[in-house]
Amino acid sequence: MKEKRTGPLTGVMVIELAHIMAGPACGMLLADLGADVIKVEKLPGGDSSRDMVPPSIQGESAAFMMLNRNKRGIALDLKREGGKEVLRTMLRRADVLIENYRTGAMDKLGFGYETLRASNAGLIYCAISGFGRSGPFASLPGFDLIAQGYSGLMSITGEGPDRPPVKVGVPITDITAGMLAALGIVSACVERQRSGIGQLVETSLFEAGIAQTFWQSAITFATGASPEPMGSAHPLSAPYQAFATADGWINIGASSEASWRRLPPVLGMSELLQDLRFRTNADRMRHREELTEILALALAGKTTKSWLALLEEAGVPAGPVLDIAAMLEHPQTLAREMVKEVDHAKLGKVKSLGCPIKFSESPTATPSAAPILGQDTTRVLTEFGYSESAIAELHKTGAAFCA
Repeated sequence: MKEKRTGPLTGVMVIELAHIMAGPACGMLLADLGADVIKVEKLPGGDSSRDMVPPSIQGESAAFMMLNRNKRGIALDLKREGGKEVLRTMLRRADVLIENYRTGAMDKLGFGYETLRASNAGLIYCAISGFGRSGPFASLPGFDLIAQGYSGLMSITGEGPDRPPVKVGVPITDITAGMLAALGIVSACVERQRSGIGQLVETSLFEAGIAQTFWQSAITFATGASPEPMGSAHPLSAPYQAFATADGWINIGASSEASWRRLPPVLGMSELLQDLRFRTNADRMRHREELTEILALALAGKTTKSWLALLEEAGVPAGPVLDIAAMLEHPQTLAREMVKEVDHAKLGKVKSLGCPIKFSESPTATPSAAPILGQDTTRVLTEFGYSESAIAELHKTGAAFCA
């Protein structure tokens, strides 16, 4: 019997034939929103992120567990006809398929979009790839590092133009591609309510990276010049960056004229408001390095906590630079339920991140941890009409694995 689910996507069946990050991130969001996401892992071995250790908890990959909460998991060998037939059976009833294989790989397996829509016209087929299904790079594999380079992100990330290129600290094109794919799937579900017909939804790590360059692309369109890396500073506003304090770092976002006028008095430097170099935002951007040096000298004189109290009282946007451990323990993180305890089949209670989207009428939930390999194979195949003996035969021949 399936567990009771909540959320606005309750009743939507998703088959996730995806691995590592972008596809699983998409499936995780849909599962958080209530969809019944059945993760189909390859045999042997399962999702490659199961091998991304350390760290692990009693042998279970922390990376895999983070991205696969709320899903049911089965394991199939799609090189065997028995495994392929199981997947065909599932896809005839599914609402959504997610895959993030290299362009053309699913066609070779016999599960391309045109093939599947012939037996399920309402299927929403979501393909996430490195560079998309068209263009000269369509056949190239997808890796976040490579996509960050091609999309321009690494040219604007780092401390300055004379320093080595730096990637964004998180796999941002993978994560963004997963979010864009989830948005595309939900949009296609809305369209299907009107037309009754599914469609192909696709995005790529390359486009996900480009989508992060709104400000920098705007600058290039306007000036013809490519922006350079600026550390934590903003390309359009100043002061808007991190400053060292007596015991750490503080972010100050005095980007509007009103917030700027509140900042110098807090620092005991009201004369800056009359300084012609800093009169307007355009002036401050022209003299950003000089302004940064002046502010940095002042801010080094007190602790982060002391400055935060003064800046908050004055209405200047500011905040600390937290490490991940401090962020996970922060009262606001906990108040927003962004840390959840979930039940793992092997480990018992484990911690996971919560869903970042909240609903007033159809709340999301995080009832279950990521599955162990093949955890739900027997249950899922039973739901699709397979007998106990048929399931045993699939397991015996290696077409499926039942944990």
